[in-house]
Amino acid sequence: MSPERLFPHSSPPHSSRTVLAFDFGLKRIGVATGDSQLRIAHPLETIPTSQRFERIARLLEEWEPALIVVGLPHAEGDREKDEREITRACRNFAHELRARFGVEVEFVDERFTSSEAAAALRDAGVAGIRQKPLLDQVAAQQILQSYFDAAPRR
Repeated sequence: MSPERLFPHSSPPHSSRTVLAFDFGLKRIGVATGDSQLRIAHPLETIPTSQRFERIARLLEEWEPALIVVGLPHAEGDREKDEREITRACRNFAHELRARFGVEVEFVDERFTSSEAAAALRDAGVAGIRQKPLLDQVAAQQILQSYFDAAPRR
């Protein structure tokens, strides 16, 4: 899964090595963080979409990321015709991040991240209803780790 650049002609990231990742959803957004040199992702938090830009602004101020990675839901078939509502909403979210905060944004195909996150939580002994508050942030961790694993070292 190679990253898809949203803004290929953006200026290079500043000296920060921090990367934030988002698992976009219509109700909640999972957040993960990692260091581009260590290339290890960690779950951070889950944000209700009603608070998304307020909370994201605080996260960006706190973490000062060089890059944001957004998990893009995969649309089957012809991209123009078959793009699902969630995929369009996710693209709009990413464009809004870039417009509001001026941070480079890249997409990663997020296929199977929720099921992988649920399996990882089950393996850690977290099952059933106890997974709900953690699932989105662990899915964001999966997205960011996928980005680190696929991206060439900088």
